[in-house]
Amino acid sequence: MQLVKDVTSSANLTQEGPDAMAKQGPRKKLPKELAVINADNCTGCESCLEVCPVDCIELRTIDRGVKGSQSWCEIDLERCVGCEVCVHIPQKKSNPYELLVCPWDAIEMVPTVEVAQFVAQIGGPPEYIHENWDRLVGTAQHLAELKANS
Repeated sequence: MQLVKDVTSSANLTQEGPDAMAKQGPRKKLPKELAVINADNCTGCESCLEVCPVDCIELRTIDRGVKGSQSWCEIDLERCVGCEVCVHIPQKKSNPYELLVCPWDAIEMVPTVEVAQFVAQIGGPPEYIHENWDRLVGTAQHLAELKANS
């Protein structure tokens, strides 16, 4: 019980919203690759969201009026640790079969230095990318610059 008390009282944790356990502050290490979801291929089934160990995947939906709505999952690149669990289930190297998480093959691992280009091209519908440019592409570019300088 003492361990839980210490963890929840830590000053490095936020206390509200869906990110209640997300760490704040700079990363200790940037991953070589980050996961990017191709919004055109994503159906919003949330398979990836269920397996993510750091809860960095969120469902997004845009209402398109009479055309219905479009849903896709989006990865918060600042929280992604590049573990690849959203892409495939880790197994022994001797196992010749790969178990994919996304039934639509919409997730790919992208080198951190190239992630901004991928997010700008496939990270969501064009109007969504434009409206959220700083949060999506700006963040990706910042991470790419940090990785290039490390």
